[in-house]
Amino acid sequence: WYHDNLTRHAAEALLLSNGQDGSYLLRKSNEREDLYSLSVRGKDSVKHFHIEHTGTSFKFGFNEFSSLKELVMHFANQPLIGSETGTLIVLKHPYPRQVEEPSIYESVRVHTAMQTGRTESDLVPNAPSLGTKEGYLIKQGKIVKNWKTRWFTLHRNELKYFKDQTATEPIRALDLTECSAVQFDYSQERVNCFCLVFPLRTYYLCAKTGIEADEWIKILRWKLSQIRKQLEQRNTTLSS
Repeated sequence: WYHDNLTRHAAEALLLSNGQDGSYLLRKSNEREDLYSLSVRGKDSVKHFHIEHTGTSFKFGFNEFSSLKELVMHFANQPLIGSETGTLIVLKHPYPRQVEEPSIYESVRVHTAMQTGRTESDLVPNAPSLGTKEGYLIKQGKIVKNWKTRWFTLHRNELKYFKDQTATEPIRALDLTECSAVQFDYSQERVNCFCLVFPLRTYYLCAKTGIEADEWIKILRWKLSQIRKQLEQRNTTLSS
């Protein structure tokens, strides 16, 4: 979760778009060589705190720690960091510099949740990855079974479609946590089709090529698998 030359602005963008309350990362401060900045997301804002490296320890406010690990564990379990507005923040989710993503699309920075109050060996990645994909697909209408080209965007667990790429408001946003299956579909007269099965409706989509359809299916199935894993982990935690 050390992001070397990441700027303040970029840190805020990453934590606000991909993080959650308690997500944090460490970066170099542009003020002094011996200073680092700890960027932490709390509510809908990002706070930045200076950490001074003395050579043998790390100074954070009135506290001094022998290592960054000791600092993180301290603020993950005991005191809260109070911002200028009085918002209380706990270091919960380290935002790693790089996480392996499925090879079918470009890697993106994602956050990984951390079990707080445990040892280093207990740290587990249990937050969903945030791989994205976008492109034109041809969609079958709900009532009139005609086919129209729409611009689709996939971000987090939401698949949105727009009238075209320039539209700012989506026609509809599909919550993938409600989707039960994604599969190739051969029931239509068109080729390179696949469908998304929801409780109240099955959406039929077609891509320009078989490769493109396969990419959409793979990433959507991967998303569903991540959703199921997260649900299983939550159920296990609740039952224990």
